[in-house]
Amino acid sequence: MNVILASGSPRRRELLSLFGIPFTVAAADIDERMNPENPPYEEVARVSKRKAMAVSRGEDDVVIAADTIVVCQGRVLGKPRDEEEAKQMLRLLSGRDHQVMTGCTVLRGGRSETFTQVTNLHFRELGEHEIEKYVRSGEPMDKAGAYGIQGRAALFCRGLEGDYYNVMGLPVCRLGQALQRLAPELMEDKA
Repeated sequence: MNVILASGSPRRRELLSLFGIPFTVAAADIDERMNPENPPYEEVARVSKRKAMAVSRGEDDVVIAADTIVVCQGRVLGKPRDEEEAKQMLRLLSGRDHQVMTGCTVLRGGRSETFTQVTNLHFRELGEHEIEKYVRSGEPMDKAGAYGIQGRAALFCRGLEGDYYNVMGLPVCRLGQALQRLAPELMEDKA
């Protein structure tokens, strides 16, 4: 049995390494667009399942796939296309509560488990100068919602309810529970 992470995200690789199990990376190449007619909660789960299904695997291999979005005032914020879009996203998040949603799928053989983890965050008011400086740092450019909670954006967050690791892109607690159900031998002695 091989464990395959269907993501090229360095943060997801770092978080999966917390499990102490060997894995390989095979980023799924799929269309990640979401249907705006459907709830974001469902769409992010659907995209994670498509990623898992797109990865080449053996019959007993375990595939882990995830997709993360930020939702603020009903708007879905993915990764910014450019610096101007990153600034717009940060202006929207300034002084507002929002949700980070990660859809996660564990696939093994003909069995799979897909779920969406939601974390609520509270951002303080951000000044235009600090938005500009943060965007110039380059940190927001490959992250949903144009920020990385594990980086400089930690200074923006007044608080959160839920799974911190979910905000980084991989809900490790719920993932561990799913692995326990679908691949219990991987989770032996992993307390």
